[in-house]
Amino acid sequence: MNALGKLFLKGLAVVIPVALTLAILWWMAAGAEKLMGAVLRFTLPDGWYVPGMGLVSGLVLIALIGLLSHVLILQKLFNLGETIFHRLPLVKTIYTGIKDFIGYLNPDKDSGMNKVVMVQLPGQTFQLIGFVTREQFDDLPFSPTAEDPVAVYMPMSYQIGGYTLFLPRNCLTPLDIPFEEAMRLVLTGAVTKPRDEPAKDETDHA
Repeated sequence: MNALGKLFLKGLAVVIPVALTLAILWWMAAGAEKLMGAVLRFTLPDGWYVPGMGLVSGLVLIALIGLLSHVLILQKLFNLGETIFHRLPLVKTIYTGIKDFIGYLNPDKDSGMNKVVMVQLPGQTFQLIGFVTREQFDDLPFSPTAEDPVAVYMPMSYQIGGYTLFLPRNCLTPLDIPFEEAMRLVLTGAVTKPRDEPAKDETDHA
C-alpha cells in the first residue's frame, strides 16, 4: 500500500500541473469563443458563422488592442478608464493588483522584477534570493533610510506572499538567471531539478 501511495502521488505530480494548465487555456478559449461567437452570430448573415471564428476573432481583437495602445489618443482614453477604476474603492484594489501582476509579462516593459539578486543581510551569514522592484523613490511619500536604497521583493516558498525590503545596494549580488527560473526556485523551496537532470530513481536503477 505504501508503494501504491507513492506511485499515486507521483502520478498526481505529473497530472495536476498539466491538467490545470490545459483547464485554464480551455477556459480562456471557451470564453473567447462564447463571447465573440455571440457577437459574430448577431452581425454576420445566417450560415456564415463557423465554430472557432469566435476564438480567432478574440485573439485578433486582443492583438489589435495591443497595437492601438501605442496610439497617443487611445492611450489617453485608456488612461481615462484607469482613472475611473482607481476612484472605485474595491475595484481599485482588484484592478491594480491584476494589472501590476500582468505587467510583468509585458515584453516592452522594463520591469525591475526581471532583476534577480542574491541578498546578503547585514550581520547575517545566510542568503536569500530576491527580485528588485524599485530603485527610484522620488514619487513615494517616504524616503528609505538605507544608503543607496533598493526595494527588493522576497517571495515565500509554497505560498502566496512575501516581504519587500529596502536594502543598501551593497547587500545585493546580481544573478545571471532568468526571472522565471529564479521564481520557480524560490516558490518550490529549491526542490526543483534542472529540466535535463535525470530523476534520482532512474539514476539508481541505471
